[in-house]
Amino acid sequence: MIKKIGLLLLTTIGLNAQDKGGFESYSNPFYGTIMSESKIYEQEEKEASKSFKMNFDGKKIPKSLAEFTIIEAEKPISQGNTGTCWCFSTTSFYESEIQRLTGNKINLSELYPVYFEYIEKAKGYIKTRGKTNLGEGSETNAVQRMMDWYGIVPAEAYHGKPNNQPYYNHEKMFVEFEAYLKNCKQINFWDEAAIISNIKSILNYYMGAPPTAFKYNGITYTPKSFLKNVTKIKPNDYVDFMSLMQKPYWSQEEYKVPDNWWRSDAYYNVPLDEFMFAIKNAIKNGYSISIGGDVSESGYSSNYDAAMVPSYDIPSEFIDENARQFRFSNGTTTDDHAIHLIGYKIDETGDWWFLIKDSGSGARNGNFPGYYFYHEDFVKLKMMTFTIHKDAVKSTLDKFKK
Repeated sequence: MIKKIGLLLLTTIGLNAQDKGGFESYSNPFYGTIMSESKIYEQEEKEASKSFKMNFDGKKIPKSLAEFTIIEAEKPISQGNTGTCWCFSTTSFYESEIQRLTGNKINLSELYPVYFEYIEKAKGYIKTRGKTNLGEGSETNAVQRMMDWYGIVPAEAYHGKPNNQPYYNHEKMFVEFEAYLKNCKQINFWDEAAIISNIKSILNYYMGAPPTAFKYNGITYTPKSFLKNVTKIKPNDYVDFMSLMQKPYWSQEEYKVPDNWWRSDAYYNVPLDEFMFAIKNAIKNGYSISIGGDVSESGYSSNYDAAMVPSYDIPSEFIDENARQFRFSNGTTTDDHAIHLIGYKIDETGDWWFLIKDSGSGARNGNFPGYYFYHEDFVKLKMMTFTIHKDAVKSTLDKFKK
C-alpha cells in the first residue's frame, strides 16, 4: 500500500508540475527603432535591467496565425512613442466593423480621434478647475464618443504627424500640453476660448490641423457625413463591459481608473463567467472586440508572442472573480494597454487562445510582428473591459432588461 501511494503521488506531481520562472534581460528592439528614427534623444549606455519572467520552454503555444479563425482586420501599425493604444486598438476594431457591415476596407485615421480627445481633456480640465486626470491614455469607448461628436476621417485625409516623421511621437507635445494647462491652474486662468485656442496651436504644430472637409473616391465629405454615409458606423450601437465585484453586477457602473478621466459610468458590469461567455460567443459569431487591461505580467512575453498566467502566480483552477478583484484592488492589475481581439482557436486540451492585434512596440519583437497569442486564463484574470457591437452581446444585454 505504501508503494502504491508513493507511485500515485509521483504521478500526480508529474501531471501538475509547477511552471518555473527565471531572470532575463529586458529587450524591446522595435522601441529602440522608434526612438532612434524619431531622433528625440541621444541614447546613453545604461545597465541592462532585468525582470522576472515566465519560462516558456515546453509550453504548447500557437505556432502560426493560420491556426486561428480570424475576423477581417487591417494590417497592424505602430502607435510609435505615444500613449494612444486606446485609439489604435479601437480604430482597428471599427475598421473591422466597417468590413463586417459594408464589405468595404477603409483605413481610418487613428490620430483624428486623438486630436479631439486632447481638446476634450482640456475642456474637462477647465470645467473641473484642474481636477481631471491629464495623460496620454484614455479608454476604448472614448473613440465612440469622439466619433459621435466629431465624426471620423480616412487615414489619407489626416496623418496626424509631419509627413517626414517616421513614427508617431507625442513626447514633446504632451509635455507642452500638460505644462500649459497646469500653469493655467497655478495662475487661476480659466478663459475656455483662450485656453482651447492655445491648446489647438500646440496640437496643430505637432499633429497638424484636422480637416473639416476632404475628398474620398472623388466625393467631398465632412467627417460626420463620412461617418454616416460611408462607414455606416452608428456610435450608439456600441457598448462597454467590465467585470468587477466592487460594484453590483447587472448594473451600469463607472470604471474607476485614471484614464476614464470623464468618469464614464456606461459600463455593463457582469459576473466573470458572463464576461468570458460574451467574449467567446462574440468572436465565434464573427464579431471582433476592442479590449483593455494589464499586460505588465510575468507570463507576458514579446519574444514568444504569448500571454499566459503562470501557475506560480495562480493555478488555472483558482482564477475566479475574487482573484480578479483582489489584483485590481491592490494595484497589481492596472489599466495599462488596449488591444484588438480578432481571432480564436481551441487547442487539443479544450483551452481557448485568442489572436490579438497590438499597436505597442513590444508586439514587434517576436515572430509575428503586431500580433500576440493570449491564453484564455490571461484574458479571464487580466483583461478588464471591452467595447463591442450590441448585436454581439444581445443575450447578455437582455438579462439587464430582466
